[in-house]
Amino acid sequence: MKITLLLFFAAVLSGQQKVKHEGADGLMLSSGKVELTTLPHGGAFVDFHLQGEKLNAMWDPSRMAREAGARPSFGTSKGHFLCVDGFGPVTKDEAAAGLSGHGEAVKLNWDVTSSSSSHVAFKVRLPLVQETLTRKITLAPGEQVALVESEIASELPFDRVMLWAEHATIGAPFLKLGKTIVDQSTVNCQTKPHTMKGPRTFPSAVNFEWPAVPVEGGVFNARVSPREHGSMNHIGCLMDLRRTIEYITAIDTESNTMLGYVFPRADYGWVQHWMNYPANGTYSWGLEFGMQPYDMTKRDILALSPMFGQPAFRWLPAKGKVATKFAMFLTKVPGELRHVDDVRVEAGRILIEDKQSGKTVTLGFAAGLGQQ
Repeated sequence: MKITLLLFFAAVLSGQQKVKHEGADGLMLSSGKVELTTLPHGGAFVDFHLQGEKLNAMWDPSRMAREAGARPSFGTSKGHFLCVDGFGPVTKDEAAAGLSGHGEAVKLNWDVTSSSSSHVAFKVRLPLVQETLTRKITLAPGEQVALVESEIASELPFDRVMLWAEHATIGAPFLKLGKTIVDQSTVNCQTKPHTMKGPRTFPSAVNFEWPAVPVEGGVFNARVSPREHGSMNHIGCLMDLRRTIEYITAIDTESNTMLGYVFPRADYGWVQHWMNYPANGTYSWGLEFGMQPYDMTKRDILALSPMFGQPAFRWLPAKGKVATKFAMFLTKVPGELRHVDDVRVEAGRILIEDKQSGKTVTLGFAAGLGQQ
């Protein structure tokens, strides 16, 4: 803890801006176009906004609960956080051995290994699963894109199943009833298997093609947030096998602001949508892209696999490493742009295309993702 704090303050002295987020120490990166705040404790991205504007695209459960006069249910290390090595619940045996839900990384202090006003690199050892995580976040000057590069290294001498999810989550006020639109490069999806109805309005374990969820009395268009609160559903989707670079976008149609993610399919082959709309207005929509379709124990994921003919997990080799990368971007879009048909990474740019309106948005992205 002492080393972490020393490195944290060294980062501040190097030009990094120290900030507070809901009482937690944070580091704010800036490109001159966008600002991104990350927490050394747990590594979450908790605030992502266009410079000069206040609208945070990230889920902020503490603020939402305070504004709703409710008790916080999720803590501060949220927004977009990393679930590794684990996603969702653990078995009774794992819990008895000290493991908890969503993996160790989100619960530990990450050491800052290098930093500047537009970049930070972290390192943290996960002692229970005996893995080491490194992560680097870079915002190029003048761009509206953050590049995130990560690596997990195993200390153990045998291959094993790993679970890894980028728990990217949007929340109110960016997320609004009936006014937020999500598009993605997927076709095959399934409603999450469940045994209890609760606030669920989707059937259990039903296959469908995005975004048409079969529900009682018709079809629900999953790309648009519901018009009424009171539901909580999950779906899992396979990223498009015809593509090498996948995308997920979310548009707040009131502010014409878009949050987007692009990533290699080889790194993240699935996305789970957690669609949570409680009556008190603390809405959250998880765009949880990762290496598996659902937040489940490893035992349950193995029993589920294959899904749509594809493995629902990834192997971590003996004494080996798994590396990933993705980019996240934030931009204004034309008022007519309400349907994303494609997002491409090419020639130092990200191109966002709406064929219905004929509108295209182009963002500079000099680093690229290293493949097309």
